[in-house]
Amino acid sequence: MKKNVQLSDGSSLEVSLTGQASGKVIMLPAAKKSVYGQEAESLKLWGVDPEAGKHFIEGLSDTFQVLAFDYEGHLFQHPRPNSLTPNNIVADLLQIADALNVDKFSYYGYSWLAMVGLQLAMRTDRLESLIMGGYPPYEGPYREMMIVTCKTYDLALESQKAPHCEQAAPTEPEQVDWDNIQVQINPDQTKQFVTMYASLKNFDDKAVQDLVTIPKLAFAGEQDSIVYGNKFGGVTVDIIGLLRKNKALLEQLGWDVVVLTGDDMDHTKAMQPATALPLIKPWLADRL
Repeated sequence: MKKNVQLSDGSSLEVSLTGQASGKVIMLPAAKKSVYGQEAESLKLWGVDPEAGKHFIEGLSDTFQVLAFDYEGHLFQHPRPNSLTPNNIVADLLQIADALNVDKFSYYGYSWLAMVGLQLAMRTDRLESLIMGGYPPYEGPYREMMIVTCKTYDLALESQKAPHCEQAAPTEPEQVDWDNIQVQINPDQTKQFVTMYASLKNFDDKAVQDLVTIPKLAFAGEQDSIVYGNKFGGVTVDIIGLLRKNKALLEQLGWDVVVLTGDDMDHTKAMQPATALPLIKPWLADRL
């Protein structure tokens, strides 16, 4: 089943509900549409599965119902520079569930969409379980991400004002010069994330742990630590460091915590279906 759902800003997002009719519902907000040809080959060089959304849906739909959509892609097409707040994001997610007549559901998000999952879990009793990948649920890097997003927004504004010069796209990750890379993005697309993190400036994820009493899993790759140069604020977003530091405490709080190991198990590799599905599928099956 596919349906266009009107969100809190009035825009419309295509959502699908597929899979085992008698199964529990899993919400996947990062189910991007498949890409092919040269674009697919470029993604593969970066370790990205060009059919990740399809593979996640197929991998889960034999056991569960999968409520899938590309929320991030939608925000880049319909940016909300002044209104992308946690309250509005949660309203969107619940509106999507309502539109597909889904009452109870689990949520799996990765990176900033994992952080969104924590906001959702503390605002509704409709969640049956929560999976956060690539973003720690305790002592999360909110300050660091605010710095990075603000710097990215500033660079986007500068790029818009400066004379445009073509920059050859790197064909491999090793060729990227992060200190001199041009940020060629619509400023509104990045300002919306400044707005989001600004709304979380005083958020204390330690204080909300007792609000999330459902089964919950947090995971990250063993090399998930991103060092940003001075151009992007000179900060380190140490996802795995924070997760390891608080692993024992998180387990006392009822979290299952998994560190994914393997060659180059960084932020990108840990989110790919081939890596994440063997973890999240059995975990969901055991707890739902």
